Amino acid sequence: MNLIDRHNKKYEFFCEITGEAMRVHREYHHGLLESAYEAALKYLLEQKGFKVEQQVMLPIYWKTVRLEQTYRMDLVVNGNIIIELKAINHVDTPHRRQLWNYMNLTHLPYGMLINFSPDGLYSEWYHRNEVTGEIDKIKLM
Repeated sequence: MNLIDRHNKKYEFFCEITGEAMRVHREYHHGLLESAYEAALKYLLEQKGFKVEQQVMLPIYWKTVRLEQTYRMDLVVNGNIIIELKAINHVDTPHRRQLWNYMNLTHLPYGMLINFSPDGLYSEWYHRNEVTGEIDKIKLM
């Protein structure tokens, strides 16, 4: 597990993003499509001054050949935080792996998995080690 200091700027970003996701969940509750939560979160984050890209295409390559298959990342914030959104009952390993795969394919250092579930908002934060490529869940100090 990767420990993050509460005074770290990334910690502040994660908290701000989570806070805006909570605002979206309080407004819409549960039961909407993921795309509705995504659009609202993008809007709120942009209002806070974040640079947000939505539905970012992630092409797949075999060596140097670009394949027809592509992935779409829900949101990329400030060019270094991937946000994968869900609107399901509970998060499981395949949902985490989806985010981890995006982080590995892009080499972006941070990822967030946010679920707008019937039981409330749920989020997990991750860091990718640029040297080893290992992805750790972030735990606060």
